Amino acid sequence: MGQTRLSVNINKFATLRNARGGNNPDIIKAALDAEKFGAQGITVHPRPDERHIRYNDVRELKKVVTTEFNIEGNPMEKRFMDLVMEVVPDQVTLVPDASSALTSNQGWDTERHAHYLKDIVAEFKKANIRVSLFVDPILPMIEGAKAVNADRIELYTEAYAHQYPTNPKKALIDYKDAAIRASELGLGINAGHDLSLENLRYFHENIPNLLEVSIGHALICDALYMGLENTIKAYLDCMR
Repeated sequence: MGQTRLSVNINKFATLRNARGGNNPDIIKAALDAEKFGAQGITVHPRPDERHIRYNDVRELKKVVTTEFNIEGNPMEKRFMDLVMEVVPDQVTLVPDASSALTSNQGWDTERHAHYLKDIVAEFKKANIRVSLFVDPILPMIEGAKAVNADRIELYTEAYAHQYPTNPKKALIDYKDAAIRASELGLGINAGHDLSLENLRYFHENIPNLLEVSIGHALICDALYMGLENTIKAYLDCMR
C-alpha cells in the first residue's frame, strides 16, 4: 500500500475568522501553509449559511491550492452544485448533511437515493471531477456507491472514533470489512470524521488500500498547542 494522503480540512480557520470579522486568520495563508508543511490536499465544506468557509473562499482557494482540492457538501443544494461546476476541484465529496446539522452526521443511503446520485455523479464526472460518496461502513451502502458509478467512498469514521478508546479491535471490524468490499468493487477508499492523533495510526495500519484521510477539527485543535507545522507532521507520521 502506498502512503495515505492527508487532506487538511480548513473550515475551522474560517470559523475563527468569522467570529470576529475581518481576515484573521487568513484562509488563503492557512491553506498555503498547510501545503508547505506537508499536507497533500486541502478540504473545504461550504454550507448554505456560510458559517465557516464562504463560497467566495472556495473560488479564491482554487486559484492557489497546488495539491488536491476537495470540496465537500450536499448536492441537493443547487448553489453547491453550481459552485463545484464553476470551480472544478480535483474531487467532490458528496455528504447528505441537512442545512441545520452542526456537522456531518450520517452517510448516504445509496440504495434509496440511487437514481438521484447516479445523475449527480454522472454530471460531475463529465466535468472530470472525481466523485466520492460519504458512507457508513455498511456493505450494501458500499455496493450502492459502486452501482451509481462513484469513484471513491469516504468512510464516515465517527463510530470508530467513539469506540476506539474502549475497544479498538471491535471499533475497526465494520470498517475493515467495508474497505475490503470497496476494494473488490474497484472503489477508492477515503475516510474522515473524528480521526485524531489518538486513533489515526491504528486505523491506518488496519484499513487496506486507504488512499486519503480528511481531517479538520482534531487537527486544528492540536495545532493550538503544537503549532500547525508540528501538528501536520505528527499526523503524517501516523501514516508512515
